[in-house]
Formats: sequence, C-alpha cells, structure tokens
Amino acid sequence: MTTLTILGLLPLLGALAIAIAPKSNELLTKQIALATTLIVAIAGILTTVQFDFADTSLQFVESHDWIPAFGIKYALGVDGIALVLILLSVLLAPIVVLAGWNESEGGRWGAKTFYILLLTLETMMIGVFASTDVFLFYVFFEAMLIPVYFLIGGYGTGERAAAAVKFLLYSLFGGLLMLASIIGLYVISGKNGSHTFDINELSKLSQVMSPTTQNLLFLGFFIAFAIKAPVWPLHTWLPDAAQSATPGTSVLLLGVLDKVGTFGMIRYCLTLFPDASKTFTPVIIVFAVISILYGAFLAIGARDIKRLIAYTSISHFGFITMGIFAMTSQAQSGATLYMFNHGFSTAALFLVAGWMISRRKSSTIADFGGLQRVTPVMAWSFFIAGMSSLALPGLSSFVSEFLVLVGTFTRYPVAAVVATFGIVLAALYILIPVQRALHGPTTPGNENLSDLNLREKIAIAPVIAVIVVLGFYPSPLLKIINPSAAYVVSQQGFSDPAPTMNEDK
Repeated sequence: MTTLTILGLLPLLGALAIAIAPKSNELLTKQIALATTLIVAIAGILTTVQFDFADTSLQFVESHDWIPAFGIKYALGVDGIALVLILLSVLLAPIVVLAGWNESEGGRWGAKTFYILLLTLETMMIGVFASTDVFLFYVFFEAMLIPVYFLIGGYGTGERAAAAVKFLLYSLFGGLLMLASIIGLYVISGKNGSHTFDINELSKLSQVMSPTTQNLLFLGFFIAFAIKAPVWPLHTWLPDAAQSATPGTSVLLLGVLDKVGTFGMIRYCLTLFPDASKTFTPVIIVFAVISILYGAFLAIGARDIKRLIAYTSISHFGFITMGIFAMTSQAQSGATLYMFNHGFSTAALFLVAGWMISRRKSSTIADFGGLQRVTPVMAWSFFIAGMSSLALPGLSSFVSEFLVLVGTFTRYPVAAVVATFGIVLAALYILIPVQRALHGPTTPGNENLSDLNLREKIAIAPVIAVIVVLGFYPSPLLKIINPSAAYVVSQQGFSDPAPTMNEDK
C-alpha cells in the first residue's frame, strides 16, 4: 500500500472503531471521530512535506488490477493541484468534528451513524482527488452522494428531506451524463488499441476523435462538474442544501465536495478533451461571469444567513471556473489557490453562523443585531470570515482572486473587467449583513447570548489563522500549485500572453 491508500483507509478504520464502540457512549464516539480526523490530518501534512514541488508528473502513484476483464484498475496518484485539495479535505475534517460537537443531536440515527457517515465521506473525498482511473473516479464521485444525502436528510433542519432529494437528483443526473461519456471513451479506446480507463491513455484519444465526438463527450463531463461546482444555471440545489444541512455538513459540502466539480474540469475536461475545451471556453467564460454577478445579486437580497453564504459561494465558483478556462498559468494557479482559500473562508462563515443560529434559535440576519457588544469573539470571528469572503487585501482570498483576474485579463479582458464588478457587489453582500448582525443597537432577545466557549474557540482559531497567514504569505501553497498549473496550461497548447509595449517612434 502506498501513502494515498493508507490516507484513504484511515477514516474507514475510524468508522469501524465507532461501529463497534458501545452505542450508549456518545462521548467515546465523538472522541474516536476527532482522534481519527486528527491522525488523518497529520498524515496529510506529512504527505505534503514528502511531495516534490518541482515535479509536474503524478506522485505517490499506485496501480493494481481491479476488474481486469474491463481494464479497470485501482490507480491513484496526485499532482500539486490534487494534493492541495486533499490537504484541504483532511484539514477541515477535524475542525468540523470539533466545531460541531453536538450536531448529531436531534438527528434520526444518533451520533454513531453521524460520525460513521462523516468519516466515510472523508475517505471518498480523498479517493476522488487521488484517482487516476476514470472509472474509479466515477465510483468515488457517485459514492460521495450517499453519506451527504443521509447527513442532510437525517441530521439537517427545516425542509431537509426535500433538500436532500433535490441534491441527490441533480447530482445523479450529472453523474449519468458523465457515465455515458466514460462509456464512450471506453469504446473508442478499444477501437484504437485496448480498452482502458487510465487517464493517461485516454488523454491520447483526443488525437483520433472527431470534433463532434469530442464535443459531446466533453459536455457529459462538464455538465456533471458544473452541477457539482455549481455554475449558473445548474446551481439551484445548493441554497436549499446549505440552508437545511448542519453547519459541519455545509462546510464539507461547499468547502470540499463542490471543489470536485472545479477539480474535474481541470483533471478531466482539459486533459481528455483539449480541443473541445477550447471550443466551449467562450461560452463557459460567459457562464462563469454570470455566476459571479448572479450569485452576488442573490446574496445581496438574502435574508437567511445560510442562504447568503451559499449565494456568495456561487459567485466565488464563478471566479474559479473563469480562472480554469482562461488558459493562463496565473489564472490556473489562482483558481486552485481560490479553491483552498474558499474552503477555509466558507468554513469560518458556516461554523460561526451555526453557533449564532444555535444561540439565537433563528437564521434571519435581522435577528442578530448588536452581537459585537454581547458576543465580541463570535462577532469578530464572523467579521474576519466575511472580510476574507470579500477578498480584503491581507486575507487569503485576495491573493487568489487577484491572480484569477490578472490571469484572465491577459486573454479575456472584457470578461475580467465585468467580473471585477463582482468585487463591488461583494462589498455590499458582506458589509450590509455585517452591519445588521454585528453592529447597531442590540436586537431584543440577544442581550443574554453567550460568547464562544473554549471548544469553539479552539475550533475556529486554526481557520482564522490560515485565512490571515495565507493572506500575507501564500508562497508555500503556490510552490505546490504553480508547476502543475503551468503544466496544465502548456498541455492545452497555450503559453502565457507576452506583455505588450508601445514605443514612441
């Protein structure tokens, strides 16, 4: 077993330990879950340390026959982009467990099932980013739906059943389209050698596929990833899911699972269908810009704090998608860094919002007036998270958003300029709720709210620390990302546009 297999198995071992633990001892269940996620996080950090930053090829490679009759393999490997997203997954998991210590209460199946689902989901997240066999990727891609469906439907609030079903139907629809494209690739590979699902072998098929075939297969993958991301107009499942899910589930849903969509665009759409990617890039850039503005306008009008965060994420994913298809190394690096930074800023927003809601028994923004006087630590935590979502200079999201806009401007200046208007709208959708919830007179009912306790402070502290540190010093992550991002762009046949100079004659 290689590093990636061990990393993926550790959460399952923790889930097994929880399964055999006494059902009556909920504290032991929670302790096992926290210990497991901490061990996995440490293992993820050690894996990152062992990674050769300058090498653009896949590392920690492992390949074994799984279903030889169909050429299906258990094949794993990561480049810098995949590694950063695995690191994001394993770092957020213990924070979610600690922050949502009591989230399983009120659920249909109790604490044991909740944490088994959570740890199983962590294994799926690691697997989906590490897979290099397209069929194995599809298995992890679809398998992730199961724990998320039960986490929303079994432990959420409000219209949780409807939200879980809507999430499942949208995702299954996209998954079926992707499966059709995977089968198409499999058939074509058989006609041009031997049947395979290996991504390296399948990437060579673009040279023999007709433009029409490549375009159709591309759409099967892209629509599935656009739903998962989500990109306008395939976004409508997200606000309902985010509003109904527990804060911890929402962190993993928006912080990690949605990144599978944008990661898939890089790893599969660009790699397998380079010509189709170029064909559809103008349309995708338009959809991305619409997502940026549309999500921002929805966020401005939001009255529910969870829906507000979901709408802001639609806007952020527009920036990420635009950066991916701008086909410049700066924008590609910015998009990947944006995925990581968005994961932490969204985690901070959802976790603090969850604590606010649990204390106030309301998710309406107007009900949280004057929190800065009553609960200063909670209020300042929400403020910093909001400023990161706003991409304030000095906080992590600024660097990634700047790279995306600068990298896009060199190739698509009109799109970059229009998207910049989204920054202006971000000031509105963050600063207005901050003013309503944190400042002004104390809203009746808030006078006796308690501030963050020690456990909650310990949970939010590393999230805030990452947001601040990466705002001033993003270099460690960019050293991992930049070589892989530049390689992806070069593989598409692009080079960064050279700067132009006007000379006086």
